[in-house]
Amino acid sequence: MNIYDPLVVWIHLIFSSIWVGGSIFLGIVLAPLLKKTMPDLNKRIPFMVVVGRRFNYLGGSSLLILVITGIYNARSFFDQPLLLLESTYGYVLLTKIIMVCFLFVIYIIHILILNKNVEKRILNYNVPDEYFISLRSKIIFLGRVTVGLSIAILFLAAMLDRGVTWWT
Repeated sequence: MNIYDPLVVWIHLIFSSIWVGGSIFLGIVLAPLLKKTMPDLNKRIPFMVVVGRRFNYLGGSSLLILVITGIYNARSFFDQPLLLLESTYGYVLLTKIIMVCFLFVIYIIHILILNKNVEKRILNYNVPDEYFISLRSKIIFLGRVTVGLSIAILFLAAMLDRGVTWWT
């Protein structure tokens, strides 16, 4: 083990805290709180858009750093990719990689749906009610999938950290 290994793991943990913690906070704490304190949907959604956009800078960067540090941490498997299919650890790592890919796709869809033009229209209250309701349900669904995948990926990371020997 070199000095970089624990540093990269530490960076990975910090940014997973930002990504998962921020996602959970937005979906489980802030959104329900706003629903109670700001019942007007036309005011609540623009506020969440602004908060979400702000989080996207930090969250998106965190996700990118997680992929980079994750690749570094799994580099021994990339030298011999068949190892991913020859051990329980490899299967768990492969499952985690696939879930991260799905997470990236969901995150990109979320960003594409809530792009700058849509955001500007929302902030200027220039969105028809039907579109607003449809957009809101899509964002809620994608947010829930994002949080669920993030928590599942974190669980897989815990399994990998413990060596998953209890599973075999």
